[in-house]
This record gives sequence, C-alpha cells and structure tokens, in this order.
Amino acid sequence: MTLIDILLLLGLNLALIVAVMLGLWRVALKLKDVSFIDAVWPLGMLLLAVATLPRADGDPARKALLVGLCAVWALRLGLHLFRRWRASGADGRYVQIVEDQERNKGWSFAKTALLFVFLPQAVLAWLTSLPVQMGQVAAQPGLGVIAGLGAVLAVVGIVFESVGDAQLAAFKRDPANKGKVLDTGLWRYTRHPNYFGDACVWWGLWLIAAETGVGLWSIAGPIFLTFTLTRWSGIGITEKAINRSRPGYADYVKRTSAFVPWPPSRHPRA
Repeated sequence: MTLIDILLLLGLNLALIVAVMLGLWRVALKLKDVSFIDAVWPLGMLLLAVATLPRADGDPARKALLVGLCAVWALRLGLHLFRRWRASGADGRYVQIVEDQERNKGWSFAKTALLFVFLPQAVLAWLTSLPVQMGQVAAQPGLGVIAGLGAVLAVVGIVFESVGDAQLAAFKRDPANKGKVLDTGLWRYTRHPNYFGDACVWWGLWLIAAETGVGLWSIAGPIFLTFTLTRWSGIGITEKAINRSRPGYADYVKRTSAFVPWPPSRHPRA
C-alpha cells in the first residue's frame, strides 16, 4: 500500500469510530449514564482491527495474528467490564466528571458526555489501536522472531489481566472482605495487574506490527496507553477513590509496586 492508501485507511477508520461513538452518545443520553464506555472501548479497538482486515494488503498470517489476539483481549475485557457495569451501575469517576462540568461551567449532561467522554474516547481508541491497523498494511516480511516475541508478550498480558480480574472478582464476592484490601495472588506483586496486563498486550501487538517497517510508526499507541494507565486516568484516579473507601490501602501502597510486578517491600517507605 502507498502512503496515501495508508493515510486514507486510517482516516476512514477514525471516521468509523467517531460515528460509532456518536451513536453510543445517543444511547447514553437515554440512560443518563456514560459508564458503559469502559466496556465499549476495547470493542471499539477490535472494530478498527476488523474493519482494516479486508482493506489492507499485508501478510495474511500477520493480519490474522493481530486481529485474533486483539479479539481475544477485547472480547474478554469488554464482557468483563460490561458485567461489572450492569452489576455496579454508574461509575463514580464519570459521575464526578459530569457534576464538575455542570457546576463549574454550566454544561449539560449531553454536552459533557459528548466532549469529555465519547469524542475523546473515539480518538484515543483509534490512537491506541494503531498497531492492529498499521500492522496489517505491509505484505513483507512474513512472521519472524520479533512477531513471535510480540505474540508471547500479548498472551502473557491477556492471561495476567484475566487472572488479576478473576482474583479481584472472587475477593469482592466474599462479604467478609468488605472494606478490606486485596493483597494476595497477583495483587501481592502489583497494585494494578489489570493495567500491567493491558500494557503487555499492546506492546506485544506493537512488536508484531513493528516487524514491518511501517508498523514501527504505530508506537504512539502503546506509549499513549502506558502513559494513560500510569500517569493520567488510570492509577491516579483509581487509587484516589480507593483511598477514601479502604483505610488499609495507604499501607498497601507503601509496600506494593504500582505497576510492574515486584516482590513486596520488606521495608515500606514512609
């Protein structure tokens, strides 16, 4: 594919995800809740991978590997987050966003949902999923060692995230754990095994894409995702909410790695 072809493909994909998010925005207006966006986000990235498949001229094996791994990740995570939303209702983070804009700027629910949730999520999903879009456009080379390493890393990420989510769900189901902090299993070694797993998946997908020259340029996707999880809307916002509801969480933070799995500190920092 020529550079013009690639840019056109990416532009049409961006238009597609924006159109889908606008439709979902209309659904949010009826529900008066935007929280389901978390479940939709991974599925949106899968949509972009699938939409690219018939329009890209890349190596068939690489295309199948990228889309297949993305599908396993997105369907598992999307279903998990959808079930969580149905069980728990509106997410306090999004409720706070809407209330802040209404109080500080006088914005309506509709305006806040569009400008702070659905349109940004469309652009960010498109950006994060660049590896599964750009990785499909080059016919050469075939799958090699780098792609193999990427596939292993992506699978490790999917398993790590899945196990972490299952451990947390089991912990929450036990009434005796109400108000307590999960510090066993994967959660003993990282405060956010789900975030770490996510990052592994997308760095793995990038490695598969990067084996082609053009795929190297999709590195903006995993860089942005890692920044989001560690510095922007991931760890910081999540832990602020947890600190308010679990008194023992501060001690857990002192002894446990925030992101990369690591043995608990024997000498917690003050």
